[in-house]
Amino acid sequence: MVENIMTQAGLYLLTLLVLSKPTGLFIARVMEGKTPHLNKISGAVERLLYRAGGISPPEEMDWKRYAMALLLFNLLGLLATYGVQRLQFWLPLNPQHFEAVSPDSSFNTAVSFVTNTDWQGYSGETTMSYFTQMTVLAVQNFLSATTGIAVAIALIRGFARHSAQTIGNFWVDVTRSTLYILLPLSLLLAVIFMSQGVIQNFSGYQNVQTLESITYQKPGTDAQDIPLNNDKTNPVQETVRTRIQALSMGPVASQEAIKLLGSNGGGFFNANSSHPYENPTPLTNFLGMLAIFLIPAALCHTFGEMIGDRRQGWAIFYAMLIIFLAMASIGIWAEQNGNPLLTSAGADQSSGTLQPGGNMEGKETRFGIVASMLFVAVTTGASCGAVNAMHDSLTPLGGLIPMWLMQLGEVAFGGVGSGLYTMLIYAVMAVFVAGLMIGRTPEYLSKKIEIFDMKMTALVLLITPMLVLAGTALAVTLDAGRAGIANPGAHGFSEILYAFSSAANNNGSAFAGLSANTPFYNITLVIAMWFGRFGVIVPVLAIAGSLAAKKRIQPGLGTLPTHGSLFVALLISTVILVGALTYVPALALGPVIEHLIMTGVN
Repeated sequence: MVENIMTQAGLYLLTLLVLSKPTGLFIARVMEGKTPHLNKISGAVERLLYRAGGISPPEEMDWKRYAMALLLFNLLGLLATYGVQRLQFWLPLNPQHFEAVSPDSSFNTAVSFVTNTDWQGYSGETTMSYFTQMTVLAVQNFLSATTGIAVAIALIRGFARHSAQTIGNFWVDVTRSTLYILLPLSLLLAVIFMSQGVIQNFSGYQNVQTLESITYQKPGTDAQDIPLNNDKTNPVQETVRTRIQALSMGPVASQEAIKLLGSNGGGFFNANSSHPYENPTPLTNFLGMLAIFLIPAALCHTFGEMIGDRRQGWAIFYAMLIIFLAMASIGIWAEQNGNPLLTSAGADQSSGTLQPGGNMEGKETRFGIVASMLFVAVTTGASCGAVNAMHDSLTPLGGLIPMWLMQLGEVAFGGVGSGLYTMLIYAVMAVFVAGLMIGRTPEYLSKKIEIFDMKMTALVLLITPMLVLAGTALAVTLDAGRAGIANPGAHGFSEILYAFSSAANNNGSAFAGLSANTPFYNITLVIAMWFGRFGVIVPVLAIAGSLAAKKRIQPGLGTLPTHGSLFVALLISTVILVGALTYVPALALGPVIEHLIMTGVN
């Protein structure tokens, strides 16, 4: 068992370590315009895009103009995504003739994909046409990811520059990261996925005959297709037996590639990455996990390269890695141990006998516990939300791990761009705390951290917990929120807490027991997603502008080195401490108490 864990996790992390550094250095060269060979190939396309948009690449922006351009760009994307969903019935590539999506669901989905959350309150194969999936949802997967990269690069420039009034050109950053990074990687990954059996077509759904008959129940209707009720006003159920199954089709491989590379999440199908048409083999599962972390991990090296000190990038990388390893290890241990109430036949529960085979509920047998739980930690350590197992079926402690990884700000390794800039904000907080302990003005990368910087830092670190905790409290207080709970008690509370943690941290995964496609959740989760994304991005850009304008100062005897093991330990401690002080009381009401009930602790 231990050998299996070490082999799978070790191979994954070794591959990530090998690929992340060259990828990070390549991203640095792309964003600094130092790729002459690529410019010969794609330079004409890049220049054409600038000319079409009336953009002057040498003209840089201060942080306010940068933020305004970013907000306008994403607002236009939101309107386009909403409009296509509402007009879906009249648009092409709709072989299933799906109706227009309802206004509240369309709005929720539009905000979700624009904010890189990809929360889905609907079933993709029964709601969205191929045209909708391709022209707005997949496009937003690219654009929301490139927005995160742009913000991370702007913050890096804030640290790298001195006495400067600008932090770059948003339009140039978006164009380069899409054209030179996301598009080529997505094309390569999509081709590999197709070779493994991920489907890519525009066919209508296929009706096939099954080997065995299937029996199920459905609501009875009259001749006018009106639901029938019995004397007690309960729906009448009809038993149906059939040997015909409809197999969903679609352009899946191309959507799957950017969904993972852009740490977007969501799924072409309702079953997400546990569906065999999205994730058919252990190899696609491995490559999917690698794609989720590749760019976030690489950006650590981009950071070190652009500020001129690669040791700083490694320090951030190691801090993220240690947090991820600790969380993933606890999660795998919890799922391998399983439920103590489900011991082997005749075993004494008090003896501590493990559940035979561990907790395989909600997991695909082709992946098993280790690969499934590793995917859980990867997708919630990043702001991805793609799932290859049902998180609602995890053990209480197994479910606590993805929940807390999101609540920590998804900094291990985090989303594309968002993981790095959130961890750098934690680094600013860490040096501020260190400065207080020795009684001197805090410094980070030769920049003094002053009052304005700390105000913005506090705003970044507080806005997401406020959205999570206030949203959860509102949901459990109002009838409209409680109506969506399928599992009463501690687990039902966990489902709500998970939903708002996922939305506010722009993750998109869910505990599946919560019925969230209702006006109440569609609206409240929209608020959490929008402000969880842009309520954080704007103060991050403000910090970037403030740092860029500062003069560099020479390190002194009291300067804390920020590239060694001491700073890595301080940074990890800051992340864990802030997360614990903020969320432990809420977690105690959900997964912690559920674990105590399961183990019989009074």
